[in-house]
Amino acid sequence: MRSKTTIIRQLSWSISEIRHANLWPVSVAISLIIACIFAITALAERVEQAVVKQGKEALTADTVFVSSNPIPSELVQMTDSGELITAQQTRFATMAFSDQSMKLVMVKAVDDRYPLRGNLILSNDQDTHVNVRSGELWLDERLFAILNITIGDNVTIGDANLQVSGRVVEEPGMSFNPFQQMPSVYIHSSDLDKTGAIQLGSRVRYSLFINGEEEAINKIKQTLKLTPSDRWKDQNTSSRTSEVFERTEQYLSLSVAIVVIMAATTLVFTCQHYVTSRRKTIAMFKSLGASKTWLTRWISMQIMILLIAAVVVGIGVGILLEFLLRIPLVDLLPSPLPDYGLSPFVIAIVTSVLISTPALGIPLQRLLTISALEVMQPNTHTKRSRWTLWLLLVPALPMLWVYKDNALIWVVLGGIIGLLIVLALVSVCMMKAMATIALPTSFKLALSRMNRSPISTGLQFGALALSLMLVAVVWLVRSDILSDWQRTVPVDAPNAFALNIAPYEKDGYLKAIDDNGIERSKAYPIIRGRLSKINGKEAKNAAQGGEGTDVLRREINFTYSSQIPEHNVVLTGDWTSKHGVSVEADVAKDLRLKIGDSLEFVINSQVITAEVNSIRQVEWRDMKPNFYFIFTPDVLKDIAATYLVSFRVDENQDSFLNDLSRSYPTVSLMDIRQMGDKIQQLLRQMVSSITLLAGLGVIAGILLIFTLLRLSLGQRQSEVRLYRTLGASKKRVTRTIWAEYGLLSVMAGLIAVVGAELVVAGIISFGFELSPSLHFSMWFVLPALTFCTLFLVINSLLNQLLSPINKEFT
Repeated sequence: MRSKTTIIRQLSWSISEIRHANLWPVSVAISLIIACIFAITALAERVEQAVVKQGKEALTADTVFVSSNPIPSELVQMTDSGELITAQQTRFATMAFSDQSMKLVMVKAVDDRYPLRGNLILSNDQDTHVNVRSGELWLDERLFAILNITIGDNVTIGDANLQVSGRVVEEPGMSFNPFQQMPSVYIHSSDLDKTGAIQLGSRVRYSLFINGEEEAINKIKQTLKLTPSDRWKDQNTSSRTSEVFERTEQYLSLSVAIVVIMAATTLVFTCQHYVTSRRKTIAMFKSLGASKTWLTRWISMQIMILLIAAVVVGIGVGILLEFLLRIPLVDLLPSPLPDYGLSPFVIAIVTSVLISTPALGIPLQRLLTISALEVMQPNTHTKRSRWTLWLLLVPALPMLWVYKDNALIWVVLGGIIGLLIVLALVSVCMMKAMATIALPTSFKLALSRMNRSPISTGLQFGALALSLMLVAVVWLVRSDILSDWQRTVPVDAPNAFALNIAPYEKDGYLKAIDDNGIERSKAYPIIRGRLSKINGKEAKNAAQGGEGTDVLRREINFTYSSQIPEHNVVLTGDWTSKHGVSVEADVAKDLRLKIGDSLEFVINSQVITAEVNSIRQVEWRDMKPNFYFIFTPDVLKDIAATYLVSFRVDENQDSFLNDLSRSYPTVSLMDIRQMGDKIQQLLRQMVSSITLLAGLGVIAGILLIFTLLRLSLGQRQSEVRLYRTLGASKKRVTRTIWAEYGLLSVMAGLIAVVGAELVVAGIISFGFELSPSLHFSMWFVLPALTFCTLFLVINSLLNQLLSPINKEFT
């Protein structure tokens, strides 16, 4: 009974101690850690499923084998097993003829099982179908107006005269390459030979779609020997939106790491302050006979109360945060949503416990070893146990294992550790330098105090500047990612491409566009060919992967011009007027090309040579006509070319596009407005999601800054009492406090901006592979944010600091 009463009494004292010792930041910090980790762990699973789903649906399979040659019989035999499901497609361009018109189309001959993933929706205006059967012909919606036909009419594809079965409502795997978006025509593979369109030398793409276990697919990939015309495609290479998803996931990981670091720092400082403020309390308990066991139980009870409260609040906030984070992504996530499972709960709670172990354990162990003599003789030396430092390994070892391959996290952590030291040293040097300047009395007193304890001042500056820097990093990385994403299909980007414009109809076609007041690009001549040799050696031997290897696998589009396009940036070299070729930067890097190299190309069985005169940076996402190689006009003057032009049309100009297609039936007109709208919608959703997370990071940073300033001011009470005892007025004390902490906030803010610019540059360059830039607005915003937080802290504590003295002197 006595034991139960003792426990109840300890519980009551523990709750009272938590309330009076300002331990609420401990619970808030742990709650923040749990909420962030829970929300991101739960969301990451859903985003990952969306990435995989989106990527595989773009492929219409788990993996695709693509070749310009027929599918090898060896591969067909290897995939002909119960473990794998396959489908085939043969794709080629040819003319489609009706009685009234004709059009260049992309024929897709597929088998009964196509598509393995995604949706192929076909409609005859009465029924809906999802597969193509023998004898059927399904046409892109645009072809009905261009060819002036209806369902049931006959259309000739090559040598085959087929009856139109209906229209293609939805295709799987929409391509992001405008050169591959001619109107689609679907036929069955059994009707392929009837067309007679595939002859020796025809440009055909054969695809084998494969679904199955990753292990079985990888085994086939390792067994099959690829030719230069073959390649594998998976969800990581299928769609440019995968880059957006990947960077979003990277930012989520980065933001969570920074939020956790700031929350853990808040935890450490709060515990340190608690130990400092409760030394006399523990010493008094010991002097009254309290045993170490009793004190351990009492403190452990406080920790358990804080942890239980943090888990309940953290999980609740985490569920709400995960819900808010996925609202912008609702159209991208799989439906129905998968169940959380237990992993987010377990990961969040275990991580918070791992972080809390050294943050709470080390300072509280020192508190328990305080001598009872401190009641009479404050600040008695306390024996420190070295074994407690091993507690740092509790979170460190799991972190090493989890993030061993995440270079971005290590860049951030390395920057934090290095900059903490640098920021502390720089701030101390600046304070020393300022002490030599003639300043008002309040500032002199403030500087005198700060310079008397350089280590403490340095730590204060370093911690505050580091906190501000982390807040800036979260927000600036977000801003840089968004700036880059805005270049993915810009709002004013071209949304229509016209290909295969014959030289004799070029002027009339361009005039029709201009007469309707439509903004367009210049007309680029297009010639297809291959790069064969570099400085007399086989080009394939120079490939190192990436864009260069992709260029060598296939025929690509060349153009010639009297100058480099304005939307390309010349990195090295100068444009020449004769015998020259300008090379795109990634291709030049992958093939190790330099200015002056001699390149040999095969175009329509002709061998063409040119010398590299410049290397260009190309932004492929702006949807403007871009090319790997641009020749001077003299190199290709004797080779026939068709023309390409891009332009932008509004939603109300559909009739213009239809009239243009009828007037120029041999021109391939590609309307990519739907694709652009989908990408813009995707980006808006991603922006909303990472902005919400960035806001959470800023809140965590402000909490840390508030805690640091509040704890620092709380430690000043004895000094304030001394100033008042020596006759300092309330006004003078207030001015000195404002001078000291005003200097601290402004200087820390400026130092933090410099640190943030360096860290963000490293993260953006190495983590996201983007070009860093300066953020001039942050040079004003960050010091202002610190000063506003300081204003709130000082106003909340100033009366508390001065009121005991006021009462004492009345």
